Amino acid sequence: MSRSIIICGIGGQGTVLAAKVISQAALMAGEKVLSAETIGMAQRGGPVVSHVRIGEDAFSPLVPKGGADVMIAFEAAEAVRNIGYLSPSSVVIVSRKVIQSVTSSLAGKSFRAEEMLSALESRASRVVAVDTDSVCGRLGSAKVANMVLLGAACREGLFRLEDVDAAMKKLVKADFYELNKKALEAFL
Repeated sequence: MSRSIIICGIGGQGTVLAAKVISQAALMAGEKVLSAETIGMAQRGGPVVSHVRIGEDAFSPLVPKGGADVMIAFEAAEAVRNIGYLSPSSVVIVSRKVIQSVTSSLAGKSFRAEEMLSALESRASRVVAVDTDSVCGRLGSAKVANMVLLGAACREGLFRLEDVDAAMKKLVKADFYELNKKALEAFL
């Protein structure tokens, strides 16, 4: 049985690294992995979506609409923008953070986290909202929100912490490993 995972956020938030860590963890556990990113204007704060499919019956790296088992969202509005990937059995790990896009700001529109979370709850079986800003503030770095979210996913039983930690150790520069490990373990 395969697992299909969508990881979404804004360029620069660490979504691609999170996808690589999940993929590496699965590979190290002997599982078949297919992955792809749709990056677009990521360098300018544009949307980034990574697809990770794990398991022998995964034949395409792209998660079909309505086919995600898990969504890890680094920003609440991006989670809603990708809501079409969710199925009624999906589990969503989402940052409470809402980043107003330039186009929304110019149009005078604003988004609130509670509206975004409500929309997600109407489409998924479980939504876990994480205050990444608070945790990252305690750790002293906003750059580890990706590992905070992966740690929350581990706490929910979506991934094994030891597998994710081993993959992170392999992929993250040694100078930053300890900080990232603290972020990964922030909810244990």
